Amino acid sequence: MNQAMYVILTSKPGQFRTEAVPGVEPVETWEYLFYGRCTATFVIAELSDTQHPLKVRVIDEADKSAEVVNHVPTKFLERFDTLDAARTALQSLAHFGSMDLSLRKQ
Repeated sequence: MNQAMYVILTSKPGQFRTEAVPGVEPVETWEYLFYGRCTATFVIAELSDTQHPLKVRVIDEADKSAEVVNHVPTKFLERFDTLDAARTALQSLAHFGSMDLSLRKQ
């Protein structure tokens, strides 16, 4: 049996969104707040199959004239052995000097 692994999927409204595919199961969703305004959404997802190649969908939202979809292999995403390790990595993004940054669980 495969050991579960976790990845963090990122979406930035108006720029791009990342979508899970079969085999990439969302576990938690977090909003990244920059001075109170949501500038990104992070989804911690479990890779249910670590033995076979999986590709998440990244949709470009910046070009309104055409939808551009890229399929990014999960092997290029940072992997975490536990859900807590993924949460810790995510929390590290919400600290930079005295800037007003925070994460809000959805």
